[in-house]
Amino acid sequence: MNNLDAIFIDVYDFCQIFLPAWGKSPFFRYPIKNKPSRLSVSEVMTIVIAFHQSMESRL
Repeated sequence: MNNLDAIFIDVYDFCQIFLPAWGKSPFFRYPIKNKPSRLSVSEVMTIVIAFHQSMESRL
């Protein structure tokens, strides 16, 4: 398993717990326009984390 797989598994597990709890939060009452997306939240977060980690290795 490479680093990207490990990041995705951690992020996916986090999203399974956090997103349902976040949806029930009183701070989450503003309207959201749900547009269809091709990527899940965990996939987007994985890309962002991998990008930032790759930039750290260049410094």
